[in-house]
Amino acid sequence: MRYMLMHKLNDADPAQWSPTPEFLGRMGEFMTEVTKAGVLLAAEGLLPSSAGAATITVKNGQQTVVDGPFAEAKEVIGGFAIVQVRDHAEAVEWAQRFAALFDDVEIEVRKVGEHG
Repeated sequence: MRYMLMHKLNDADPAQWSPTPEFLGRMGEFMTEVTKAGVLLAAEGLLPSSAGAATITVKNGQQTVVDGPFAEAKEVIGGFAIVQVRDHAEAVEWAQRFAALFDDVEIEVRKVGEHG
């Protein structure tokens, strides 16, 4: 089963988007561990909405495009990892280990739809 682990950061807090060398070292160790375990399919960090983002909303068939930064949004997705695991419990276990790298973070675990 594939799961996406998404971490949310405060879009208005520049410190959250400027990781320390120590944090980057911990993140590198975690990525090595999850890769060696054979469960990591993909992972990327995202930049804050001020670095180039847009939302597209459709209501009643009409599209609206709003370019970032998104002043009204406090938390935005800061990055993601896609893992191939046995079940939901294993996905949550990896997400908890990932969350332990941060001082303040929210991690969302979502099953990836598998069609076909």
